Amino acid sequence: MGAIVFNLTTAALMVMMVNCGLGVVGRDTLRGRPLPWAAIALTAVAVGGVLLQLAWSGAMDALDADPAKSGWWREFTSVFMQNGGLFGGLWNLVTLAAVAALAQWYWGGPLTLGFFLAGIVLPGRIDDLLGFGDGPSTDPRNFAGSSGATYFLGATLALALLTRTRLPKEIALAAGVPVLGLAMWLAQDNGHGLVSVYGFALAAVAWAARRRLRPAAGRAAV
Repeated sequence: MGAIVFNLTTAALMVMMVNCGLGVVGRDTLRGRPLPWAAIALTAVAVGGVLLQLAWSGAMDALDADPAKSGWWREFTSVFMQNGGLFGGLWNLVTLAAVAALAQWYWGGPLTLGFFLAGIVLPGRIDDLLGFGDGPSTDPRNFAGSSGATYFLGATLALALLTRTRLPKEIALAAGVPVLGLAMWLAQDNGHGLVSVYGFALAAVAWAARRRLRPAAGRAAV
C-alpha cells in the first residue's frame, strides 16, 4: 500500500507541473510553436542511454552514480541510465520530453539546459549543506535515472505560472507544487518532492534576476 501511495503522489506531482507548464505557455499555442531543440536533444540522449543499456550489459555498472565507484562522469551519465523497469523507464522518457519542451517554450533553450544541469549537480550539494543526505545525494535517482533532474526542471514551470497568473485556481496549482513536494519529502522521504522544492526555489532566483535585468537593459537602450 505504501508503494502505491508513493507512486500516486509522485505521478500527481508531475501532472501538476505539466499543467503549470501548459498554463504558462498556453494550451492553444502548442501547435504553432517551434521545435524545442533542447528538449529533443535531452530526450535523444536519454533514449540513447536506454539503447546503450540494451546493447551493453555493463552500461549501468560503468555509468551509474554508485558512490562506492570512482569516476567523475558518473554524476552526469547516471542521469541518462534508467533503472525503474519498463514502465519506470517509459515514464521518465515521456515526462522528460514533455517537461523540457514546456520549459524551453517559456524559459528558452539555454536556460532550460541550465536548469536541467542544475537539477543534476545541485540536489546532492544542497542536501550536504543542509545535512539531509548521508551520501552524495538524496535525490530520487537511486544511482541512476532522469526523474530527479526532470522534477527539478518541472518545478520551474510552477514558479513561472505563479508569477504570471491572478486566477485563484492557477495560483493554488502552482503554489501546490512546492507544498506537495515538501509534504512528500517529510511524509515519504520521497526525493522527487525535495528536488521539486529546490527547482522551484532556483527558478524564483532566476525570475527575480530576469526581472531586475530587464529594466536595466531598457534604460541602457534609451
